[in-house]
Amino acid sequence: MVEIDIQKDVYLFLHGRMDLKEKAMNALTTKGFSRDKVIMALPNKVGNVGDYMAMLWMPPNPDHVKIQEITKVEEVEPEGMIGLWKGVSKDDIDSIQLK
Repeated sequence: MVEIDIQKDVYLFLHGRMDLKEKAMNALTTKGFSRDKVIMALPNKVGNVGDYMAMLWMPPNPDHVKIQEITKVEEVEPEGMIGLWKGVSKDDIDSIQLK
């Protein structure tokens, strides 16, 4: 298991499930992340290598938050809702059940 650095930024992907935002935030804060480190993911701004992605999984009816570490960021032409995140490589490192 990878050691998670709770001081790093976490980009949160809700996959359109705004109704689960608070549950996702609670799951991340229970894991040790502070609310000010959780950033709502936008298609026009990506994180840096070493930052984290947290996404509700599996759409459309998620039951947990998947945490991934960003391993590579490549310049790409934005594409649809994914935007610039299309150029981000990541590794799964943990998951947290939604309660």
